[in-house]
Amino acid sequence: MTDDERRRAHLERLRAMFHQAPIARTFGMTLKYDEEQRAVFTLPYNPGFDHSIGGVHGGVFATMLDNAGWFTVAVHYDTWVATVEFQVRLLEPVQKEELVAVGRLVHGGKRLATAEMEVRAGGRRVAIGSGTFTVTSHPLPAL
Repeated sequence: MTDDERRRAHLERLRAMFHQAPIARTFGMTLKYDEEQRAVFTLPYNPGFDHSIGGVHGGVFATMLDNAGWFTVAVHYDTWVATVEFQVRLLEPVQKEELVAVGRLVHGGKRLATAEMEVRAGGRRVAIGSGTFTVTSHPLPAL
């Protein structure tokens, strides 16, 4: 198997792993990877995720940022990575719009990796974050 075939197979495994997770079904998020191997999550508007005055709850942004960071980092490792910490900055409210989150690897070390993430709605950047992820020796789960 070539390096390119291995990389594509790894990306497909990560996509399958996410889409089998209960949170993917509950939230209705989808995952794809762009040409730079960055995780791109799309979440259609769901009124069940609104807070009491009608905007999308900040916890939804946090979940999308964590996923975008984790799945971007995971591309670069053959073992399980775990979120150590992540920061969320909510920049502006969102009402009744699809959300798109993207991660970007900042540093991929032997034991720790860092990523920056953002969420957009209607082309506007509405949330940003950064995260630290630990690289474990545990294998990825079997599908």
